[in-house]
Amino acid sequence: MPDSLAAAIGRNRDGLWSDSAVPRLTLVALDELIAPVDLLYEPMICFIADGAKRVITGDRSRLIGRGEMYLNWVEMPVTAAFERVPYRAAVLRLDGRVLAELLLNLDGTDPRTPPAPAGRHTAPMTPELVDAVTRWVRLLDAPGDIRPLASGIEGEILYRLLGSPLGHFLHRFTLADSGVARVRRAAAWISAHYTEPLSVEAVAAAAHMSTATLHRHFKAATGMSPLRFQKHLRLQEARRRLVAGGTTAAQVAEAVGYASATQFNREYRRAYGLPPAQDAARLRGRRAVEAQ
Repeated sequence: MPDSLAAAIGRNRDGLWSDSAVPRLTLVALDELIAPVDLLYEPMICFIADGAKRVITGDRSRLIGRGEMYLNWVEMPVTAAFERVPYRAAVLRLDGRVLAELLLNLDGTDPRTPPAPAGRHTAPMTPELVDAVTRWVRLLDAPGDIRPLASGIEGEILYRLLGSPLGHFLHRFTLADSGVARVRRAAAWISAHYTEPLSVEAVAAAAHMSTATLHRHFKAATGMSPLRFQKHLRLQEARRRLVAGGTTAAQVAEAVGYASATQFNREYRRAYGLPPAQDAARLRGRRAVEAQ
């Protein structure tokens, strides 16, 4: 059944990543291997119909392949390394309000299965889930069907997910005072203030946690400390600006919050293997070749 989903994604692709006319649906399609890509993941579920990618977050590395799904429930900087092509995936961007409304309507009748092991946010897709996601993507073949049918199929997908090993995490995603929600608030606070000196006390206050609890829950959820999370955000944005051109490494370092250009150069080289200017030139050259 993943073959039908992969075919539907391939028919409606528009580049590597493409948002679609279906609300909260993004398609990902890749035919040739490319270099690892730095991304800022939002809360989402990725359904992989073909190929495989490795998602690297902090010290964690997860390989997700054909017929599997991956849950990311916090805004987080990641490195995506595609390992098998052709790669086809459908991404459902999570909306807490939609999920909470579904849970309210179910009124306790939603399916439950044992949760995935702690720290593991991947699971196989069931045939019923593959069928629902395929029908969701196929709405792009008949645009007139999107408005009357999309929300109903999305609700079915979420219902199927609640009965999967990832359902436990989706329940916690909607609870305003859960550990999941508090870590999401902490990550959002850091993302909004990443250019500023990091105050762990301020992050803990935003998340309504003690500093010790914040460190424990944040590391368990993301594989990173709050400080390392901020560093990844700074370096990703610095790399994006350098590749875009028109600025110097020193200017970029200051723009993303580094007080010392020397420290920025050191941390950038440690992360990407080359000094900032050389890495940016390499990436620009690689993208020019890939665009040919």
